[in-house]
Amino acid sequence: MINLIIDIVLLVFLVIMAVSILHVRNLLAVSMLFGLYSLLVASVFMVLDAPDVAFTEAAVGTGIATVLMLATLAVTRVTHEKKQKRVAYIPLLIVLATGSLLLYGTHDMSNLGDGNAPAHTHIAKRFIEQGQEETGVPNLVTAVLASYRGFDTLGEVTVVLTAGFGILLLLRRNQKLRIKGVQGG
Repeated sequence: MINLIIDIVLLVFLVIMAVSILHVRNLLAVSMLFGLYSLLVASVFMVLDAPDVAFTEAAVGTGIATVLMLATLAVTRVTHEKKQKRVAYIPLLIVLATGSLLLYGTHDMSNLGDGNAPAHTHIAKRFIEQGQEETGVPNLVTAVLASYRGFDTLGEVTVVLTAGFGILLLLRRNQKLRIKGVQGG
């Protein structure tokens, strides 16, 4: 019963944060709300017994991403989001289509905690029995993260690297605009 209450409270707070992020125009406040949202997601991962994912979410989502957003706001000196004059329908349709496909993809997933799920009956047993032999890595956790999930880890690193390059390009663009403004004025 207590787990259900915790789940409901976390879900309610996630919804409140998401709605707040949509309505707030002050970008400093939005950055803080994103950090809180990420911290709530890390809490959800802890409730789901995934402390490694929770730790990563807390470190990257709450920590690094929030610091990068605040640094970008400090350098660009932008404080508020501009009000859009019309609704952008194409991005809205893309988001709705992607969300629908993701929801459709979950229809045949095993129930949470199901001991008869394929991950528990086939994959975990194979990793435990053959992991060291197949990977040559003595630590089972390292073998799973670095060898079996190597492409997943590479993808995560690529996402973080791409975000970093995006921020650098944004900062560089803003610096060029300032230099032009000084030379032209």
